[in-house]
Amino acid sequence: MLASGSGTGLGVEDARESASAALDDAGRLVSRSGDRWSAAYTPEEYEALRRGLDGEYVGTGIAVLRTADGRIEVGEVHADSPAERAGVRPGDVIHTIDGVPLADGPVTDVVSRLRGSDRAAHAGPGSTVLLGMERDGEHRELSVERARLAIRSVTVSEGEGFTRIEVDSFTRGSAELLSEAVAEVPEGRGIVVDLRGNAGGLLTEAADAASVFLDGGLVATYDVHGEERALHAPPGGDTGTPLVVLVDGGTMSSAEMFTGVLQDRNRAVIVGHRTFGKGTVQMPSEQPDGSVAELTVGHYATPSGRTVDEGGLVPDLLVAPGADAEAEAGRVLAGLGL
Repeated sequence: MLASGSGTGLGVEDARESASAALDDAGRLVSRSGDRWSAAYTPEEYEALRRGLDGEYVGTGIAVLRTADGRIEVGEVHADSPAERAGVRPGDVIHTIDGVPLADGPVTDVVSRLRGSDRAAHAGPGSTVLLGMERDGEHRELSVERARLAIRSVTVSEGEGFTRIEVDSFTRGSAELLSEAVAEVPEGRGIVVDLRGNAGGLLTEAADAASVFLDGGLVATYDVHGEERALHAPPGGDTGTPLVVLVDGGTMSSAEMFTGVLQDRNRAVIVGHRTFGKGTVQMPSEQPDGSVAELTVGHYATPSGRTVDEGGLVPDLLVAPGADAEAEAGRVLAGLGL
């Protein structure tokens, strides 16, 4: 895999000790590597990561955000999800998960607890999570059953004179979903591919996604343990529809590769903010104790030979802080004759 469980009955402390022990071999390998992008996983954590790249996860169907006053709010409830069936609504404020108050840490910690993927206790499909929430000033508790859910990596919406296609991550199947979305765009409308906040995913999936807008040719080169390899687009992609790609500082890894090839080959106008700057390729290595070490094995480059490590990619049109990047994208498309 090139990438840019059920309950055990253990107590919390026992589960933490078990998770720690399962990380011993991978943790030592990662520590010796000195690689900032390396990571160590327990078998359960790596299985969750693998499923995520396959386009699925175990969870509740809740998307959360942190408000300006620091509270955790439900931003979206996915249709036909366990959360929707349990009565969770957008705008609900979550104060506790399984009776434990939410700290001021990152939102990703809240997501891990909702999914049951934190190291304290791995919870599979059918397990439940108890949410202490506030709605319209009233406190309530809802029990939500976790299930295996599909990740919606591609979302289509209509902008002012263009079709907006948001790609959240390059999980398996993303390129096909993007191709289907592009095929549905009415003639005469431009396309804005929104990669803001896209942290990457599968390198080959991002290459296939970029190929949707190319008629053959080189997409990227990358090396694995010093051996150089190349990714090429098949002929027949859409080269005529006006195209803008929106990026920001959260656009990383294979999402930067997607952006770089379309910029190098003058297929799209890149709008937004400088991207993150991660041009490395990771591969997993299973250790004798079952833990998994994911280590950097190489780097990728765009067709012109550019690498993005540290510096990132500079958009063709830099958007001022606080400005509406999507509106700027619309103006660019208007300038292209739409």
